[in-house]
Amino acid sequence: MQLAVYILVYPLLWLVSRLPFRILYTISDGVYLLLYYVIGYRKKVVRNNLALVFPEKSKAERLAIEKEFFRHMCDIFLEMIKTLGISKDEIQKRFTVTNIDLINDLEEKGINTMLMLPHYASWEWVLSLNLQIRSKGYGIYQKIQNKYFDGLVRKIRSKFNTTLISTRESRKILKDAKKSKELFMVGIISDQSPMVGKAKYWTEFMGIKVPVHVGGEEICKANNIVPVYLKVQKKKRGYYEGSFKILTENPKMVEDYKITDAFLRETEKSILEAPEYYFWTHKRWKHKDKAPK
Repeated sequence: MQLAVYILVYPLLWLVSRLPFRILYTISDGVYLLLYYVIGYRKKVVRNNLALVFPEKSKAERLAIEKEFFRHMCDIFLEMIKTLGISKDEIQKRFTVTNIDLINDLEEKGINTMLMLPHYASWEWVLSLNLQIRSKGYGIYQKIQNKYFDGLVRKIRSKFNTTLISTRESRKILKDAKKSKELFMVGIISDQSPMVGKAKYWTEFMGIKVPVHVGGEEICKANNIVPVYLKVQKKKRGYYEGSFKILTENPKMVEDYKITDAFLRETEKSILEAPEYYFWTHKRWKHKDKAPK
């Protein structure tokens, strides 16, 4: 069954990936109308999240953010598919970095880095950074149950030489890479909500106490990897700009959970600047009523 679904869907995805961007975004506009006005995909979740995080905003203001978010969500979904057919030159025009020298300087010193990212703006095209660095690029991801679509995601995300590693195997692989003196950068999306029973740390995110993932911080401290936040801004449709910020140069010396806190504060700044580009369909605050006293 999994193979049958893949065989049916893959040709369509391949075709979409070869379309010019002007047609791609016309399709995105159509998907937005269908998803938002007809299907109403997770509209209630988005609306509740925005009301929770921005109680000071009027309903009209939150509604404007909501609609812009859904338009953006459709864009990034089509952009992810487009990655299958995009050229190196094209993606480097569409995803630029203002201070790549910060990473290059760390590389010159033989320092490994962890790119800590939220679900904000474009996290898929961040993978094109491999075209500008010397470090071996790793990306930590959650495997998809359908092994054929998992393979497709790996193919898309590995196009620019990123080596994908699952969350389960990440600690061992990075520990071995450190032992072999391999120069690497590892990317991890760190704003998901962990299972309550496995939560080690609760803190405020956008003013609400929630459980947070600390795996990225733990890997940094165990292997002396420098954590870096990548702030991504959407400059216009289909064009993004990133800038790096070192969260600490001495991860082993930092008090527990302070790296995680620093990441969350930077994420909050990005959200407050342009909230429509955060991934509001996630039930990020679903455990808020279970916070320890």
